[in-house]
Amino acid sequence: MGLSAPAAAVEGMWVPQQLPEIAAPLKKAGLKLDAKQLANLTGDPMGAVVSLGGCTASFVSPQGLVVTNHHCAYGAIQLNSTAQKNLMREGFNAPTRGDEVSAGPSSRIFALDSIQDVTAQIKAAIDGGASPIERTQAAEAEAKRLVAKCEAEAGYSCEVSSFFGGITYRLFRTVEIKDVRLVYAPPSSIGNYGGEVDNWMWPRHTGDFSFYRAYVGKDGKPAEYSKDNVPYQPRHWLKIADKPLGEGDFVMVAGYPGRTNRYALASEFDATREWSYPVVGQHYKNLVALVERTAKQDPEIGVKYASTVRSWQNAMKNYDGQLEGFKRADAGARKHADEAAVLAWLRKRGDAGKPALDAHAKLEELQARNVSHRQRDLIYGQLRRGGVIGAATSLYRLAAERAKPDADREQGYQQRDLPEIKATLEQMERRYDPRMDRELQAYWLREYVKLPAGERVAELDRWLGGNDEKAIKRALDKLAKTKLGSLKERMALFNADRASLDKSRDPAIQLAQALLPANLRIEQDAKTAAGESAVARPLYLQGVIDYRKSQKQSVYPDANSTLRITFGNVKPYTKLDGAKQAAFTKLEEVAAKATGADPFDAPDSLLEAIADKRYGGLEDKRLKTVPVNFLADLDITGGNSGSPVLDGQGKLVGLAFDGNWESVSSNWLFDPVMTRMIAVDQRYMRWIMQEVYPAPQVLSELGVTPKKK
Repeated sequence: MGLSAPAAAVEGMWVPQQLPEIAAPLKKAGLKLDAKQLANLTGDPMGAVVSLGGCTASFVSPQGLVVTNHHCAYGAIQLNSTAQKNLMREGFNAPTRGDEVSAGPSSRIFALDSIQDVTAQIKAAIDGGASPIERTQAAEAEAKRLVAKCEAEAGYSCEVSSFFGGITYRLFRTVEIKDVRLVYAPPSSIGNYGGEVDNWMWPRHTGDFSFYRAYVGKDGKPAEYSKDNVPYQPRHWLKIADKPLGEGDFVMVAGYPGRTNRYALASEFDATREWSYPVVGQHYKNLVALVERTAKQDPEIGVKYASTVRSWQNAMKNYDGQLEGFKRADAGARKHADEAAVLAWLRKRGDAGKPALDAHAKLEELQARNVSHRQRDLIYGQLRRGGVIGAATSLYRLAAERAKPDADREQGYQQRDLPEIKATLEQMERRYDPRMDRELQAYWLREYVKLPAGERVAELDRWLGGNDEKAIKRALDKLAKTKLGSLKERMALFNADRASLDKSRDPAIQLAQALLPANLRIEQDAKTAAGESAVARPLYLQGVIDYRKSQKQSVYPDANSTLRITFGNVKPYTKLDGAKQAAFTKLEEVAAKATGADPFDAPDSLLEAIADKRYGGLEDKRLKTVPVNFLADLDITGGNSGSPVLDGQGKLVGLAFDGNWESVSSNWLFDPVMTRMIAVDQRYMRWIMQEVYPAPQVLSELGVTPKKK
């Protein structure tokens, strides 16, 4: 499918296959490499970029050293922390490889190996379905077949991803590295400097970086954690930039952005603005307050739930920022006007536009259905997802699926998924407390009993046996007798069959058993809707693409956690109040912000180095100090965290870690004037490791050994 060049260099999360087509704007923006080189996903520099399954990272040494954001490694740091030895607060530095610690049983590094177009196979399966649910089932079966064939050789993980709502499907094969170890993480007073106060804000002064190392078996192939494993040797790794980055310079980001919604219906946008963001955001605020209140009584709870709380905080602030951005940009009116223009253009096309118009009507019908069940889906989904209820739900469903041939099992419960399920059950040991879990259960049960009668789940109602506080207390007291808080008990049930679990007297398992019919029913409804959407969505989006091409507008797929390139230049901006913002922040501003209290509790070693002007040869002559963070007009979103920021030669100049407050709503409508990426400058990273929280072994491995003084 031909794709048009971008309307502006900054807009667009481009799939690698498109890069040769946009070579001209890339070169104009300042790329020195051949665009075809960037399309070589296993070459230099793209072969160094990896996914962490939610964040991005990159190899930076021939011995498997990986750099990413501090907040991307936060879960690993938390897993290795206790109230007595809090690595989140103190930081972590492994002097030797023997001192490196496991990032956790579920930590993964995915290095892209190949991409294959499988559109014909998936579409043939969908077209062969006689009903909506059969279409979904056929597409799932074909995807599982393709994945199984792709993963026949050990050490690989494969996934089928759709683009433009199902116009195109691609099969991604990645090397799945299972032994990931934490190498270096600065204290949170550096890595999370500013905390939630500064999150999404500019100016910013955060040292948001950490290092992992990838390990494999002695045969060079991926293997589970073992002391006998050896560092993975990537074919390509990024080199630290040797030219100082300055305002106006070309930069690009290669990464795995999670999800954008720029092609969503106006009604889908309305539902998000009017309900999803405000309602879900408020729940997150309530949950954060609940955990923080409990953690004051027991610091160990604060440590165990730190990673969970941080994810809630990030989401709720993101939602608030998007809501504010929607108002400022009058996004609702723009979305409706854009959609009206597409529909008017399609009507003018007569019979040629009718399939897309009919598809639009079907999607509107499906959206109305989604809205009618959204409260139930949110609350019931949250209730059965976490803590002992979540563990029981997972174990019971796994036992039920095990009775089927592997190819017929539900996705997520096949043989290939067992290590992840097991790892989640193991990691619960460091992310669960029975007292806190009871409070979270109580919160969602209280929300559940508020649901209107038509949205209640009959199976849960029977188990609960009432709508009042007495019923909730009975339920909580019953669940308190579960043994699933014990790792030994969870592991004992991991290989159990359904018949064994059906005899269990454990109250959490009994609840999971009672709720399975409801879960399957809701799942089937979702699959029916997905089967209808699988036909309608690509038809409508093809109409949108045709319209955009007719208007010479940029055409690129929404983000879907697959590899993308985005590019632009280091660039300041002017805030809405007219305040001009510099493109770089500086060391001295870190000290000026310091209050001695969280979240601006900069360590003494950092403040002393700044006061003494110990720049260590890393100062920028134009700034007359060491740069900390910088802005660029790149198009990124969640999932891009940890992405390498590269210069025109493909060398590492920093790590993307955030966007500015004014651009958060760009997930739905791109704003070329206000959108800015925030990145940590590699010179600040090196300065921290050189002058503040020393890691000479890491600097040496990066090939940037400090100058002798």
